[in-house]
Amino acid sequence: MVRTGSAETGPARRSELLVSKGWLQGVALVMVFGFFVMGLLALRTYTDAMPLPQRVVDERGQVVFTGADITSGQQIFLRRGLQQYGSIVGHGGYLGPDYTADYLRRSAVAIEDELRASGVRDPQAEVARMLRANRYDEATGTLQITAAQVRAFEGLKRHYAGFFGTDSTRYGLIPKAVTDPDDIHDLTAFFGWTAWAAAAERPGHDYSYTNNWPPEPRVGNTPTADALVWSGLSLTALLVGIGILFALYGRWNRQIGWHSAEARPLAFKQPGEVEVTPAQRATAWFFFVVAALFLVQALLGAAIEHYRADLSSFFGLDLARLLPFNLARTWHLQLALFWTAASFLAAGIFLAPYISGREPKRQHWLAYGLLGALTLVVVGSLFGEALSVFGVEWAEGSPLWDQQWEYLDLPRVWQVLLTAGMFIWIFMLYRVIRSRLKTEHRANLPWVFFYAGLAIPGFYAVGLLAGTGNHLTVSEFWRFWVVHLWVEDFLELFTTVMVAYIFVMLGVVRRKIALQLIFLDIILYSAGGVLGTMHHLYFSGTPVEHMALGAFFSAMEIIPLTFLTIEAWTFLQLGSRQESRSSAPFPHRWAVMFMVAVGFWNFLGAGVFGFLINLPIVSYYQIGTALTSNHGHGAMMGVYGMLAVGLAFFALRYLIPARFWPDRLARLSFWSLNIGLAWMVFATLLPLGVIQLWHSVNDGYYEARSLEYIMQPGNAVLEWLRMPGDLIFIFGGVLPFLYITWLGVRHRIRSTTGDVPVEELFVERQPVPVAGDGGAAGPETGPVRYASDLRPDDPSGAGGR
Repeated sequence: MVRTGSAETGPARRSELLVSKGWLQGVALVMVFGFFVMGLLALRTYTDAMPLPQRVVDERGQVVFTGADITSGQQIFLRRGLQQYGSIVGHGGYLGPDYTADYLRRSAVAIEDELRASGVRDPQAEVARMLRANRYDEATGTLQITAAQVRAFEGLKRHYAGFFGTDSTRYGLIPKAVTDPDDIHDLTAFFGWTAWAAAAERPGHDYSYTNNWPPEPRVGNTPTADALVWSGLSLTALLVGIGILFALYGRWNRQIGWHSAEARPLAFKQPGEVEVTPAQRATAWFFFVVAALFLVQALLGAAIEHYRADLSSFFGLDLARLLPFNLARTWHLQLALFWTAASFLAAGIFLAPYISGREPKRQHWLAYGLLGALTLVVVGSLFGEALSVFGVEWAEGSPLWDQQWEYLDLPRVWQVLLTAGMFIWIFMLYRVIRSRLKTEHRANLPWVFFYAGLAIPGFYAVGLLAGTGNHLTVSEFWRFWVVHLWVEDFLELFTTVMVAYIFVMLGVVRRKIALQLIFLDIILYSAGGVLGTMHHLYFSGTPVEHMALGAFFSAMEIIPLTFLTIEAWTFLQLGSRQESRSSAPFPHRWAVMFMVAVGFWNFLGAGVFGFLINLPIVSYYQIGTALTSNHGHGAMMGVYGMLAVGLAFFALRYLIPARFWPDRLARLSFWSLNIGLAWMVFATLLPLGVIQLWHSVNDGYYEARSLEYIMQPGNAVLEWLRMPGDLIFIFGGVLPFLYITWLGVRHRIRSTTGDVPVEELFVERQPVPVAGDGGAAGPETGPVRYASDLRPDDPSGAGGR
């Protein structure tokens, strides 16, 4: 093993930066620009969001409801898990209606019928005039509504009392879900406020606070000029960006991306030859918990799907009395985040000793403590969400039990504890790699690994700003920092860093190549990904610049995904070339195959399916339809789920003795997970989404989101077609993965050391000539610090780092 300046030999001077400073300048420019503009957008969100009136009064000045009632209704909506059933301003669950669109349509129809009965000659035009008139007085915080609007409000209170108070499960909710008259009043006030903002014209403009969303001809809501123009401009920007990408790639493809034609022959270390530390050994339990959570999450997904195929019963069982749709979907989404994030945490713990060459004493105690804390958070939050959905009185209003916004559903106390746990995790990583950090330039690979890890708790913590009592638009702004920035940008960054570092450790690529690739991905992802967050807020009551920037930059997110697709073939060739040079078999075939699958689903699920719904004019009609779910499954499971399983296989390959490793089960799990996921999206979610989008454009958004439409026999057939894919996914994919992780717990090798080779999961300089290879390369020259440096810096064979 070649290593200087390690913990054994004392401190050494910091190494030089492996890449040009131009890469750092590019990263800094993109980040500073992106977050500076995001700061301006945050300011605009606070100052120019759709107004929350202090009082809503009738024409005589009598209070109909207050701002406090609206906020209370919002909290009831979240506490009872209703955002996991239906949606508000387009965001939420997909079984129930969108309550903004629902209130707007029902109130418009009620007012129109009243006007017609009173003899008004053109009642539809009068309805549009009445609802588009903005009677909000900013100086007093008072919103005045007409007598007809008041009567519509009272009628809708009766409607929602009947809907949420029904003594049956025919809607997929528990019987008598919400019955308290005050709660119904506040819920209706919340729905009515968002519907008012959806129709009332923003001062100085001819469109509403929600950019004329939802589509509703009865109140004059049609697509705005901004939605059409920015859709065209963002599509043009995408085509220009891809053209520039191909031009640059054609010119400099030998300087960027995965390539290692000049790499020396090597031999991969085999399971049993690689020593593991106590904390690395502890990760076997992490991966077992990951697989168990994955299984529960997949079963909940199957239950959710059955609700859409047959709402009345679950093979004869009235499932909604025990597991209503909104609770099943809450748990399904939360567990998706829990098990993928837990796998990332475990992979970080496993890789850290190979970065530093050492593990501090009692690190495994911290690992087991973190696992226990994670388990407590999972169980506590799921239990709290159940209490919240079922409306247990003694738990109501408690930060320990109250459910929050979609994707951030876990009650506030558990959210804080999860955030703290992730910061403890980054402290654990720092304990391990700090000796290496002292010897490295602050932009070299070990530091980038640390920064990428630090971003995980850092950006998840932003979700704490999305309180249930905050303004809807403000909460949506911060919530999507987690949903988009945390998941689609910084988890994507951590994904790239992990994959690149694994390939460095395996000797497949040089550290300089890996670092260049990471910086390139940061620039490409963040150029579109940071401001692209705003594509979630087109219709959430934000000013129009959120739509303009969100549309333009979210289209640019496709460019790095296109680059990764181009590089996928090089990635495979690189691994194949190094395997042919090795005198020992490659032990990570299925881990690498999962990483290849990540690239495929990144392009298809995140890229193609994401772009399909991100153009403002498309999103105007489709938000909250099955196309959104199609993108979510393809991106979340296809990218982060596949990576989580791949990282587990990578670590378990060293923890499970070779004689116990079930290669056939690993192969079965890989193909079943990918085939099952492809079946889900292509047999059900994509066709359902396209049909629902057509129905929304042709017949109306309200109609396309109605329970009557979703339960149509033709749709039910497509829902049932998903069952074979679900069975393949669960029985062929998840269960073998669970069994393999159990083997890791049962047969994991003993840990005998606190010191391991640095970045050295291969044996270098093992000449194994192959046809056309020309034999072994010449001797290495120049100084080296780590075994992973023992590859030349250029094709001529000059040594270096």
